[in-house]
Formats: sequence, C-alpha cells, structure tokens
Amino acid sequence: MPATTEARRAAVLGSPIAHSLSPVLHRAAYAALGLTHWTYDRFEVDEDALPDFVKGLDGSWAGLSLTMPLKRAVIPLLDGMSDTAASVEAVNTVVLTEDGRRLGDNTDIPGMIAALRERGVDKVDSAAVLGAGATASSALAALARICTGPVTAYVRSAGRAAEMRGWGERLGVDVRIADWAEADAALQAPLVIATTPAGATDDLVSEVPDRPGTLFDVLYEPWPTALAAGWSARGGAVVGGLDLLVHQAVLQVEQMTGRAPAPLAVMRTAGERALEAR
Repeated sequence: MPATTEARRAAVLGSPIAHSLSPVLHRAAYAALGLTHWTYDRFEVDEDALPDFVKGLDGSWAGLSLTMPLKRAVIPLLDGMSDTAASVEAVNTVVLTEDGRRLGDNTDIPGMIAALRERGVDKVDSAAVLGAGATASSALAALARICTGPVTAYVRSAGRAAEMRGWGERLGVDVRIADWAEADAALQAPLVIATTPAGATDDLVSEVPDRPGTLFDVLYEPWPTALAAGWSARGGAVVGGLDLLVHQAVLQVEQMTGRAPAPLAVMRTAGERALEAR
C-alpha cells in the first residue's frame, strides 16, 4: 500500500494514561498501512482539562481514543454520537471530520463481540457477568446482541444491583441479580464475562467446573489472571483483555484513517511484545 505524506495526528487521553497500550497498537497499524506521516501519542487529561484540550485541536487531528475518566465527560463536547455509544452513555472514540465536527462512538461493544466471534462464540443462550463497574454496561450491550436468554450479574451491593437492572432495562437484556457470595455459580454459565479488578476473582479458581464454557476476562495486565489460567487448565476457551483492546483499536484505526481492514494480526503481535517487555 502506498505511503501518504499528509501529516495527521491522533492520541489516547485519560488519567492515568502512562501504561496505555493504545500508542503501540495504533502506531503498528500506521506502519503496516503505510501511513508514515501519522502520529499517535498519549496525553494525561482529566475531566477538568478535557474541554480545553478538545477546543485546542486543529485540522491536523484525525481522532481521539478515550479511557477513564473521560468516556462520559466528552459527550457534551461532541457534535454527534453513534447509537452504540448512546446506548451506554460512553464514548471511547472521537473522529474529527474534515468539516470540523466531533463524532463520538463506542468501539468497546463491537470489539467485545468481535473478540468472542474470533473464539467461535456467536450466540449463547445465557451468560454471567462478574462485577458491575463501567465495563459491565458495555458487556451487557454486547450480550444484548449475542445472548438469547437471561444474564445473571454477580454484584457486591444493592446500588450496583440497581445499576445493572437499569442497564438491562435500557438495553433490552433480561438481567437477573445475584450476590457476589454466590459467584461460584456463575462459572457454570456457557459464557462468563469478568469485568472485575485484578485479584477480585482469584478465590473462584477452585470452583472452575470440569467442562467450562467460555471465559472473557477483560484484564490484560497481569495476564493470565488466576481465573483465566485455571479456566485454560480445565480446557475452557479464554478471551482476554488484549483481545478486546486489539479489536476495539482495529475499529478505531479504520474510523480515524478511512483504511479497512486494519491489520489485526500486526496490532496483536505489537501488543503482545509490549506486554512481554514490561
């Protein structure tokens, strides 16, 4: 593919941001696509600093990747938003158009679906979600498209339970609530999505069934998690956080550059090498 000499910029914003793998993935894609004059950086930006940062973007900017705590804070700064992003009130991608508009999207949701499809999971008749944080709403949105039956959410508080019920109603998912103390029962589901912080599921390893289904653990560092390792040891299929990160980044690259398909294998290899080097 011929290289382009048009200088364009993109970046990932968030706080904290120092350990983001997004620059590694996007830069690998640019190199493979011949976009030799494109740059992709990272900026430490919190909610208070975001409006001024966005206001200062000039015509050389093609797009932004957003991580916490900016996925909702950016919404008032946009000129438009995809239905996918609106469904969970979270934007992780901003495309800056030639006419100066700022368009928001959420590639986490289709990224989850693509990562599962890569492992052969297109449809399930039920699922379990461990945790109820920000990623859990994206998980429910993904399950709305691939799960034909109930989704049981295992949570630690009544407040989180109410949030998950609310997201279920909004997304059209039959969400059932269970206490975290019963989380071992989640592992019997054909698809388990773990959205919890590092270490939160370690105590469940001994409860992995003899014939597990598919585990989607959204963490990528440290990897494998204790649960993912135990799941693999029992012969279950595992989808990891790097799979999600790469698939959502593929969609970002395609939107920001207009080039498709983005080089998935190249981006994954770059991410794996970066993690090995840490």
